[in-house]
Amino acid sequence: MPQLGETVTEGTITRWLKRVGDEVAEDDPLFEVSTDKVDTEVPSAHAGYLRAVLVEEGDTVPIGTPLAVLTATADEPIDAPSPAEVRAQSAPPASLRPSRVEQPAGDARFLSPVVSRLLAERSLDPSEVIGSGRDGRITRNDVLAAAANRRTSASGGEAPQVHAVVGPDDAVVGFTRARRTTAANMLRSLATAAHTLVVTEVDYLAVDRARRVAGLTFLPYVARAVVDAIRDHPDVNASVGDDELIVHRKVHLGIAVDLDFSALVVPVLRDAGALRLRPLADGITELAARAKAKHLTADDLAGATFTITNVGSYGTLVTAPIIDQPQVAILSTDGVAMKPAAVRTADGTWGIAVHPLGNLSLSFDHRAFDGAYAAAFLANVRDLLQTRDWDTET
Repeated sequence: MPQLGETVTEGTITRWLKRVGDEVAEDDPLFEVSTDKVDTEVPSAHAGYLRAVLVEEGDTVPIGTPLAVLTATADEPIDAPSPAEVRAQSAPPASLRPSRVEQPAGDARFLSPVVSRLLAERSLDPSEVIGSGRDGRITRNDVLAAAANRRTSASGGEAPQVHAVVGPDDAVVGFTRARRTTAANMLRSLATAAHTLVVTEVDYLAVDRARRVAGLTFLPYVARAVVDAIRDHPDVNASVGDDELIVHRKVHLGIAVDLDFSALVVPVLRDAGALRLRPLADGITELAARAKAKHLTADDLAGATFTITNVGSYGTLVTAPIIDQPQVAILSTDGVAMKPAAVRTADGTWGIAVHPLGNLSLSFDHRAFDGAYAAAFLANVRDLLQTRDWDTET
């Protein structure tokens, strides 16, 4: 099992892309793996023939566990352990083995050492936590979400439990691991941050003219305006710590990418504040392509300091995105459409013209700063988009 990020300790094989006996070239996609942070496709590090699969689809094993056997020829003898033997060998020693939690009807869940420590630190009983991992396993994010929800309940009263009723004509579609992880993260964010929304309208006339010549979408222009506006309003590029605001010197820009309506990932463009328009556009395109091809690693998804989500292609009017913790703000680019606009004429009077207009929506954490600061930042982004000479941008 490869190391898919500094904080990743295990992975789940979701699909083998080669069968036993297949010839495998170096860098051929070999299997898909899912972790708490990323679903990705892993290429083969060697060429040869796939002779044995040691970890079956659906099994979760620690980093470093042997997964398969490749040989240089198709018929050389091998002595490979069975999947059951690999599972037994990859189990932690008894001194480190996670405690068992008895569940109704004889079910049982296991807690990793990290999850056990987090539960103890937050004085949580495992029965209070809804597991989003495989077979209901409790993950780190599940514990953090439960702790945040408990704080919210303590301050505002616990909401009554509502259970859905499945009718005879209803279809039941189980949540995927990616959907469960997204749900846990979003609930944790809503329970943690003081979400507030501010929206402004942008006249994209200058951007639209330039982007058509350059062959670009609106997104890289918005990204360039955002990183430039952050220089004047650095507090939006920050995280909330323990009774403090941690302001980040570099802008690591998260770009939300939809994966065929089945999952949402946010790969990170590092040091975006140092990039001009074309490198920003190329970086965003490359990240989106790698995300859709399942070629991201956990490190590609870590460390964002500000996020942009782009749903405007669906013609949205106003979007209130949920902040990606521990960031303090997220910007949504809403739909751009040709609409009547009031414009100054040559003689200084007002007239009506048809311009490309669209909204920018900023969700921010009111713990970090107030509405005036957020509105000033958003106005800065708007003014840069409307007044900059984008025809000269590179």
